[in-house]
Amino acid sequence: MKNIKMIIEYDGSRYLGWQRLGDSDKTIQGKLENVISEMTGTPTEVIGSGRTDAGTHARGQVANFKTKSNMDLKEMQKYINHYLPGDIVVKEIEEVIERFHSRYNAVGKKYIYYIWNHWIPSAFNRKYSYYYPQSLDIERMNKACSKLLGTHDFIGFSSLKKSKKSTVRRIDEINILREGEILKFEFIGEGFLYNMVRIMVGTLMEIGSGARQAEYIDEIFESNLRSDAGITVPSQGLFLEEVYY
Repeated sequence: MKNIKMIIEYDGSRYLGWQRLGDSDKTIQGKLENVISEMTGTPTEVIGSGRTDAGTHARGQVANFKTKSNMDLKEMQKYINHYLPGDIVVKEIEEVIERFHSRYNAVGKKYIYYIWNHWIPSAFNRKYSYYYPQSLDIERMNKACSKLLGTHDFIGFSSLKKSKKSTVRRIDEINILREGEILKFEFIGEGFLYNMVRIMVGTLMEIGSGARQAEYIDEIFESNLRSDAGITVPSQGLFLEEVYY
């Protein structure tokens, strides 16, 4: 039995997220499983490093599947990319040790969120960034980022209703950069809760707009209430950039 690891990029605009849904064929996992099952001639489960939300994109999603197929790796990659929709691409493929697991072995992830920050909207960036025409103070936001670094209970920055699992996560690095009209929010951490990155961006934007002070973040950690944090910014600006092992 071979264990095959893939690095996948996708435009999530027309999909309901990564995770397979029984009543819909509009998921990334579902599309991959359909093609790979046809290729191998047997039902095949594709395991992703984690879920991405509806409308979220990826440049470096990692997934693996197990197969008895003797097909050459390059031929596998060609086959999969040929039959996948054009907005999902397997960029890299390799055989790995049998016990490798895309989700359980991941030790960190990098997400990037893009904001088109100009009074004139962009026809070409509208599917891959959040249009926000008002001024945002990058220095204020970067200073506030220090309060999010380290290990905290991030339940207040999540759309999770209730969870029996731990909601404590560690964030190692946050950078906010301007590249022309684009504001780029980079988050690197061990893992992220449901909608956590999008809520952190919405919270930082409130600080950057001058509506809130940096201490606003302390208040959210103290209350652990989602209602105290900023908006959940739209999904089209979010990219899963890289998964670390």
